Amino acid sequence: MKLAILSSILATAAAFAPASKSAATTSALSAFENELGVQEPIGFWDPLGMLDDVDEERFQRLRYVELKHGRICQLAFLGQIITRGGTHLPGDIDLDGHSFDSYPNGIAAIIGPDAIPALGLIQIIGFVGFLELFVMKDVTGEAEFPGDFRNGFLDFGWDIFDDRVKLVKRGIELNNARAAMMGILGLMVHEKLNEIGMVADLPIIGALQ
Repeated sequence: MKLAILSSILATAAAFAPASKSAATTSALSAFENELGVQEPIGFWDPLGMLDDVDEERFQRLRYVELKHGRICQLAFLGQIITRGGTHLPGDIDLDGHSFDSYPNGIAAIIGPDAIPALGLIQIIGFVGFLELFVMKDVTGEAEFPGDFRNGFLDFGWDIFDDRVKLVKRGIELNNARAAMMGILGLMVHEKLNEIGMVADLPIIGALQ
């Protein structure tokens, strides 16, 4: 037991050793400092050390996950500000005549006493699962970069851009994705603050109710 405790202490100390951390950070910096997303004024920033001693395959996997989460958050943020701005889908959400705007905005629409019916939530989860498994992926193997889901079908003029323009547009998407992740997190925090009486009057959408 004492040996196990001593080993644990030594391992913890080694993890926080300045020389080792500096070497790992330097290695990651030299390997990925020119990758897409490394932009001024911050430059290469990896405070959690997730890129320490990783290979290119692992980096591309992390980039793919970052893009996926960013795209989801962009949709989530737009959904928040649009519905809270008073715009909802027309018609009814079920056969009982409940309109879309009769349900609350935000997380309360799926969790809580006034949430949509359970079958509606199951349909949403099923649709998202279908997209994840069969649509939002590189089906044809023609992807140019992580997150390229055109699959020889959707293009929107991408092939007419030169390499510089493509890189710029990918950078714009990545920046918007990062901003959306922070934005939807902020809205989620404000929703919880409302529950303890700290209602904030936010730009564009006002107070979250």
